[in-house]
Amino acid sequence: MSANDALHIAVLAGDGIGPEVMAPALEVLRKIEATSDLRFRFTDAPAGANNYLATGKSMPESTVRLCDEADAILVGACGLPAVRYPDKTEIMPQVELRFHFDLYAGVRPARLIPGVPSPIVGADQRGIDLIVIRESTEGLFASMGKGVVTDTEARETLVITRKTLERLFEFSFRLAERRKTRGRPGALTCVDKANVFKAFAFFREMFDVAAARHPGVKADRLYVDACSALLVKRPWDFDVMVMENMFGDILSDMTAGLIGGMGMAPSADIGDRHAVFQPCHGTAPDIMGQGKANPTGMILSTAMMLDWLADKHGIEAAAEAGERIERAVDKVYADGIKPMEFGGRNGTADIARAVLAAL
Repeated sequence: MSANDALHIAVLAGDGIGPEVMAPALEVLRKIEATSDLRFRFTDAPAGANNYLATGKSMPESTVRLCDEADAILVGACGLPAVRYPDKTEIMPQVELRFHFDLYAGVRPARLIPGVPSPIVGADQRGIDLIVIRESTEGLFASMGKGVVTDTEARETLVITRKTLERLFEFSFRLAERRKTRGRPGALTCVDKANVFKAFAFFREMFDVAAARHPGVKADRLYVDACSALLVKRPWDFDVMVMENMFGDILSDMTAGLIGGMGMAPSADIGDRHAVFQPCHGTAPDIMGQGKANPTGMILSTAMMLDWLADKHGIEAAAEAGERIERAVDKVYADGIKPMEFGGRNGTADIARAVLAAL
């Protein structure tokens, strides 16, 4: 694929503030298109709680087919607290897509942008630039919809397989190697509970096997409780971390809190052929329609998408475009933009206009 071929992007805006943050992200991509050789073709598709209310399904088969055919998938945010399946679980098409397309690597960057407040003393001088890699199809989430509840007990089953770990660790070490070429330490930390559970001892054993194939990456091992304590004391000591699904679900939210909150946090779920890109935040129905939503996480998710497309198709222009977006976001925050969740006055439109201008 060349830069002149149109990249087909499936767009699932979702519920709540999902469409509100998706709109400026697409504007950013159109600005990239107007100022580079890259071309995009966007196709909207329904998914989420509102679609469930209308049809009884989180998303139609046509949405799944579109996602299968597209070069990449952008998701705004899906689900609403008051809309549930009969078993009381939330409507989460973004999670269903992980299982549809075997998106085993959940990539959750946490980078402190200049001008953004962090609760960690010293972070403004030391910086935070780390990535949580969350295995996204197994672990405790393999039991989703399969748990057993009786009058006396409830059980869920954690599953970890060799096939998934081999691909997950290869992905993780390769990502650490790529970051090393870009000036980062090139270190990968295995986060587990291998001192208590056989499944996590297996997890660590597989990590050690992969580490032997990548001697250029500094490989560390930490128990999840110790890792949590260190993250809120010295987050600048971390580069890339890899962990089981539930641990990653929790620690990725915590690391987002270190860099200003969920509105600042992009993410991706990546498999061998497909990838979904979306902000880490939820649908925030309490601020829906008020122009208060912070689109930064969604905009940075498009930068992640471009970097992935560059790596997948060998399109250097896409990697350069992703870096342009990140630099534009850095500039507007360094210049003093302040989203409402930081106590500022800048809403969705203000942030979008500033990023577009910086591009």
